[in-house]
Amino acid sequence: MTKYQTIDVNGLNIFYREAGDVNKPTLVLFHGFPSASHMFRDLMPALADNFHLIAPDFPGFGQSSAPLHTEFDYTFDHLAKVMTAFLEKLNLTKFYLYVFDYGAPIGFQIAMTHPEWIAGIISQNGNVYQAGLGDKWATRQDFWDHPTAEKRDSYRNAFAPATIKGQYTFGTEPGKVSPDGYTLDIAYTQTPDYAERQLDLIFDYQNNIKRYPQFQAYLREHQPKLLAVWGKNDPSFIYPGAEAFKQDDTKTRVELVNSGHFALETHAQEIADLIKEEFAE
Repeated sequence: MTKYQTIDVNGLNIFYREAGDVNKPTLVLFHGFPSASHMFRDLMPALADNFHLIAPDFPGFGQSSAPLHTEFDYTFDHLAKVMTAFLEKLNLTKFYLYVFDYGAPIGFQIAMTHPEWIAGIISQNGNVYQAGLGDKWATRQDFWDHPTAEKRDSYRNAFAPATIKGQYTFGTEPGKVSPDGYTLDIAYTQTPDYAERQLDLIFDYQNNIKRYPQFQAYLREHQPKLLAVWGKNDPSFIYPGAEAFKQDDTKTRVELVNSGHFALETHAQEIADLIKEEFAE
């Protein structure tokens, strides 16, 4: 049974889902954009017999506090610090880590800072390699190198309803994706200041790419057991990003599934089975 809870972290209400047996190994699940912890709604029940599961919403996402972008620094470095404080408040200092999309730079920053916390990593379309960047990133590089108000404004289409639905359905078989996830994500875009905080994060994403060499150095040094399971049709983070983990981490297993960016929408049970094969005790 999943519980839905909030905890105060540095004055922020951080919402999280919790399932499974606290005596089992803990698996922390970090969501991506434009989603929140509801993206794990099918995966968590499939793993609840084998793990103690914790899935938070980052500040500015889902049900967690969303301070105005003029009053809160919406950067990935800051989100990683808040999530570190969240983990410390729950006394989670040894766990498996599932990272997806935005959750990858946040999670890898925590892993790099606290390598002793990490029992193993599942990266599902969670990229830390240049090889994994799809074509759209070239346009973003121009925005980062030569930012203007007009270019910033153009990225509002990144969270337009049609774009969000496309993120869920592109690269999937027709009729296989429930509308539940993208409908909720679209609803969240209507919350106050949503656009401005997300535009801040889109601009800051350049710093994640600059950190890729540091994340790769962490993998080379610490060699965590790593499952890279990828929706192989994802146009944002292309599947060579999954294969690239093998360059630095000899304990990497790569599995490609016939899905897109949000692979859990179509392959939650298959991904759960892979996680249990690799990490269940």
